[in-house]
Amino acid sequence: MASEAEHRSLGVFECQLCALTAPYSYVGQKPPDTQSVVLLEESYVMKDPFTWDKGRFLILGSRCSVCSRLVCVGPECSLFYSKRVCLPCVRENIEAFPQEIRQDLEKRKLPSKRPASLAASRP
Repeated sequence: MASEAEHRSLGVFECQLCALTAPYSYVGQKPPDTQSVVLLEESYVMKDPFTWDKGRFLILGSRCSVCSRLVCVGPECSLFYSKRVCLPCVRENIEAFPQEIRQDLEKRKLPSKRPASLAASRP
């Protein structure tokens, strides 16, 4: 039996960096069934599949404010610093970020998970 969230899916979110896919039920800053929640960015949102509470939701991701790539909120794909920025754009513009962000990025320099299609294209 399909869940209520599956019936109201608008489409499938796909991160352009890690290929995460998930059905989304809303795009915007004010998710439905929430009273006082306003997100700081236009986000792709899905109903929380782990609860029946209509006001619960999960943020999947949004567009990079620099290159417009669709990216998930995973720490290996993007960060939010007043706006969502994908990690490739952060690295290209690292001097524009404060020292704390640079240090956090250094901690993330573990091997990234890349889809097989991208890993095969390495030189």
